[in-house]
Parts: sequence; structure tokens; C-alpha cells
Amino acid sequence: MINFEDTRTAFSIKTDRDLRRAYILFKLISYPILVKIANPVIWVCSTLRIPIGWIVKPTAFKHFVGGETLEECQGAVLKLKSANVYSILDYSVEGKKSDKAINAAMEETLKAIRHAGNNPDIPFAVFKPTAFGNSRALEMLSGAAVSDKDDIAEGEKFKSRIDQLCNTAYEHDIPIMIDAEDTYYQRFIDQVVMDMMRKYNTRRAIVFNTYQMYRHDRIGVLEGDIAAARKEKFFLGAKFVRGAYMERERERARKLRYLDPIQPDKESTDRDYNLALKISMDNLDVVSIFNGTHNEYSSRYLADLMVERNVDPSDNRVWFSQLYGMSEHISFNLAAAGFNVAKYVPYGPVRFVLPYLMRRVEENTSVKGQTGRELALIKKERNRRKNKVD
Repeated sequence: MINFEDTRTAFSIKTDRDLRRAYILFKLISYPILVKIANPVIWVCSTLRIPIGWIVKPTAFKHFVGGETLEECQGAVLKLKSANVYSILDYSVEGKKSDKAINAAMEETLKAIRHAGNNPDIPFAVFKPTAFGNSRALEMLSGAAVSDKDDIAEGEKFKSRIDQLCNTAYEHDIPIMIDAEDTYYQRFIDQVVMDMMRKYNTRRAIVFNTYQMYRHDRIGVLEGDIAAARKEKFFLGAKFVRGAYMERERERARKLRYLDPIQPDKESTDRDYNLALKISMDNLDVVSIFNGTHNEYSSRYLADLMVERNVDPSDNRVWFSQLYGMSEHISFNLAAAGFNVAKYVPYGPVRFVLPYLMRRVEENTSVKGQTGRELALIKKERNRRKNKVD
């Protein structure tokens, strides 16, 4: 039985100084009023290019981000691997829409794919698809309206870029995960990703799509994708997350008066998330699973399914993952038990990674119990070390 209360294992690579910094950081995050005040200040400073790296880099950046470049992340990669935890380097610069910005994102993502292909401690590459396409065209092609010739042309450019990224991953034999986006972009993205799977997943899952289980239609989509994989003889790569855009999805549905795509409550999301894991395990001969969650129950549930079905914990078709700097008690205790675990390690210049950091702070403040759980575990480990308990 995996013990998520084992803080000695959870924080095995953290120094006393690391723990103190983490404690102070999560303590500050636990005060919503501070987050409410700080975020707009940080946003203004970033917009006006007021230097704030001197305060951000040694605090939130150091805790949640691997470095400013791929090379700078190597220290974090090696430190994680010392505890049998792998890394996924995620270029977390927010996408811009100019051709110059898209080309820059392409070059950096291609570099990250090749870097992962040459480093056994990095088992996946990843990218955010809206960084490589015109948002209006993605929305139109996802069914918002009849697409004109310009939208179709933009869609073809988007598909060509995604194909180039997936082909590079295929050539370097490195699985690549394509993140999920807002509902009004996702239909076209799903079509493109499934085409990439048909093309590159003939021997094993190289291309992974992301299923946001806070959407009430995802179980049906998953079952349809599995059926297609069986019929057309390719492997399905399935990354599962609960979801990231709930508030703005609900607001948009209300404003435009269409059916809310989000589950009615958290219980429904949890139910479908765990059902998706079971369905995927029932079809493990054609599905590879990437379980991206900070939820203890879902992590333990998948581990228990593997044990029940005599699937080796190190089976390369099943992975667990949490964000760098969060839920160490899940990541490191699963890894210690022999399961495949990879931390999502974001990287990028401080100024450009600020939006990512702001979201992590907001999530830890808004997700019920998240900050309290982090603080309690850090405090428990600090007390254990202070009292020299084995």
C-alpha cells in the first residue's frame, strides 16, 4: 500500500532551506487577499517591463520553475532523477499570434523535442497547440461558424506545424503530449491530433491527446477514440487532466447562450476522471495512459488497478504526473513504489513565465484544501527532521 503520508520520502531531495522556502511560499499563498493584491501588481510590472526578477526568481520561480532555458533545467532534472522521478520540460511562455512569435515557439519546441530524445531522464515532450495557430481560425474550424477560405488556409498551416512537431518526436522516438485548450478550439484540435495518431502511432503511442474530464462529453469521446484505434489499428495516447478553464468556459456559455460544456459539479468530474482511467486500463493493449493529477484518490486508484490486473508498476504504457513544486507526497511515494512518475517542469525567461506562476498561485489559493495540504505535509517533515525521527 502506498503511503502518501510518508514525508521523509516525499521530501527526500529537499534541503532544510528548500523546505523553509516552500513553507513561507505556501503560507503566503494561503492568504487570498495577498494573492488578490499581488497578481495585478505583478501583471502591471510585467506589462511595463518593470524589473521584478530579483524578487520572483529566488521565490516562486525557483519553487515552481526549472530554469530560464533547457540547459538551466538540467540541475532540476538530475535532482529529480536521483529519487527515480523523471522530468517533462514544458516551455511555458504564453503564446503570441505574430508569425515571428509562432516561428520562435516552433524553434524552441523543436529544440525541446530533440533535447528530450537525447536525454533518458526526459520521457516526454509537450506543447500547447494554440501557440501554433490563429485562434479565430481554430474557433471557426471547430464549428463556431462556416469557415471561409482564410480560415481553411490557417487550418492547413496549423496542421502542417503540428505534423512537423509530431514527425520530429517520431524521428527521435520520444512521445509527445498535446495539451488541451478551450472547448471552442478543441474540436478541430482533436481532429488534427487523431490524424497525427493514425500517422505516427502505428507501433506504439508517440502522440498523446489530452482529455479534460471536467467536460461532460469526454467519456463518449474517449470511447469513440478507442474504437477508432482498434478499427484502424493504431495506438491511442491518452493524457487525463481534470481541466483548466472552468470559469471562463461557464461564463462564455452563459453569455452566448449555449449548453455549458462543464460538468455540473466536482463529484461528476471525479466520477468521469476515474471512469476514464478504468476504461483505459480495460483497453491497455491499445491505450497508453498519462495520469496528470494532484488528486490522491485518482493516483491511488490507478495504482491499485495496475496491481489488481498484474500490470508491472514500471510498465511504460502507464505514467503518473504532477507539476514541479507541488504534491511531492504523491510523486515521490509513487516513484519509491516503482511506478513511472514524471514531473511537469516549466521553463522560460522570468518575465514571460509570470502568467504561468500567477496561475499556479491562484490555483493553490482556489482549490479547496490544496494549500492546507501542502503546508501540513511540509510542517510535518520539518518537525520530523527537527526531532530527528527516522
